[in-house]
Amino acid sequence: MLIPADTALAALAREVGARLHESRRVLATAESCTGGWIAKLCTDIAGSSEWFDCGFVCYSNAAKTRDLGVSERLLGNYGAVSDEVVRAMAEGAIARTSANVAIAVSGIAGPGGAAPGKPVGTVWFALAHKVEDRLECQGHLIQFDGNRDAVRRQAVQYALNLLKALPPAG
Repeated sequence: MLIPADTALAALAREVGARLHESRRVLATAESCTGGWIAKLCTDIAGSSEWFDCGFVCYSNAAKTRDLGVSERLLGNYGAVSDEVVRAMAEGAIARTSANVAIAVSGIAGPGGAAPGKPVGTVWFALAHKVEDRLECQGHLIQFDGNRDAVRRQAVQYALNLLKALPPAG
């Protein structure tokens, strides 16, 4: 397991920012277990206001519902760490901002919080983006190893790599 250093994460964020800027896309983040780390890396970049709209840090279920419109039913049926909830987070971020791309992250960084079928290191991601008149949203489940810091760093790196791999705007 290779844990990304701060310099590697910052470099990756710069690549993502350049790609978003070139394609005239605007990003919003909806973060739970990463606690705003993705948004911080993006806004550390001078000029990021041209391609970054805002970040939501919705750690509690109540915040996910209040700020992103995630339904209590989804949270009750699937839990905060699920494909259904993370997709709703990404879609809610786009619906509430001027962004046309959103990345959402929800997971169990540890050391506590594990549940049956959801061990520490379980992280769900959703990447949503507008394509013409529709919204495409895809979920990704990854199981990371390591302590809390390692899980969070890997989650930030994975989210940035999803954004980096976003197909060119059509």
